[in-house]
Amino acid sequence: MKIHEYQAKELFEKYTIPIPDGGIAFNSVEAQKIAGDIGDFPILIKSQIHAGGRGKGGGIKLATSFDEVASITESIIGSPLITHQTGPEGKIVKKVLVEKALKIEKELYLSLIPDRTTEKIAIIASEAGGMDIEEVASITPEKIIKVYIN
Repeated sequence: MKIHEYQAKELFEKYTIPIPDGGIAFNSVEAQKIAGDIGDFPILIKSQIHAGGRGKGGGIKLATSFDEVASITESIIGSPLITHQTGPEGKIVKKVLVEKALKIEKELYLSLIPDRTTEKIAIIASEAGGMDIEEVASITPEKIIKVYIN
């Protein structure tokens, strides 16, 4: 099952896990409305596609004004986003997550994935961050912990 980032954050919110203020937008008018509701800049405009590498592919951008929120949203929605996981054709962005940009003190990585070989769920974690986890895995695999659960 694949879900968008905003859907994962809706689940977090349901279980009272803190998330940044924000919302989903399908056009620049909706994005500016959400930015106004947030009430403070900077704001992140995050492409919502089923693929990793969105930040490196240019699908996550920082806006410091309402005009930037509109122009960034207009440039992203309806355009293909090409990442290392999409292939050369990319995926068309139909919506963006507009949310308050937070100061990140430390980035962690955590995932639960099915391992077809062992037929178990693998919990994968690392203190070496999340955006470059593939690079961490290839250069310093000892920084990644993998635990299997039934």
